[in-house]
Amino acid sequence: MAFTLEIGASAPAFSLLATDGETYSLEDFGNAQALVVFFTCNHCPYVIGSDENTRAAAEQFSDQGVKFVAINSNSKNTYAEDDFEHMVSRMKEHQFPWTYLYDESQEVAEAYGALRTPHFYVFDQSFKLIYTGRAIDSPRAWEASTTHELVDALEEYLAGKAVAVATTNPIGCNVKWEGQERHWMPPEACDLV
Repeated sequence: MAFTLEIGASAPAFSLLATDGETYSLEDFGNAQALVVFFTCNHCPYVIGSDENTRAAAEQFSDQGVKFVAINSNSKNTYAEDDFEHMVSRMKEHQFPWTYLYDESQEVAEAYGALRTPHFYVFDQSFKLIYTGRAIDSPRAWEASTTHELVDALEEYLAGKAVAVATTNPIGCNVKWEGQERHWMPPEACDLV
């Protein structure tokens, strides 16, 4: 079995604390036309370099019922700035148009098979995976991107078409796993394509 969720898989359940002080579960997004779950953090240059691209995508599709949910699973013991308090201050500063959840146990990252920050998963109305991978091909400098796989996947799905490119390799820093050196990845984790 692959480390990362495969196309057609159901979204793993979660119940996580958000930066707004509320706890959210997968069912809280049950009215979404599509659900974008993405693994992110506070410090990664690939995240910081592409946040405004992600914001634009969230805003572009919000009136079509697409919901964006960000999850930080990074160990605060690897990077102190990835702790919950920094998540709260980051959301306060940037006012991102998504729910930002804290996966301190890293169980959700394991369930989804998150490889990098950022790593995107797009689920249909039935919470079946229709796309996984990167949003763009240049996340450190989003203006230089020549491909926009996340937007392409959402546009195709919302138009009733099959997603032409359903899997890409995420580009970014690896998830920072508790108790491991900062560049460690699970041995069963490998490139998606």
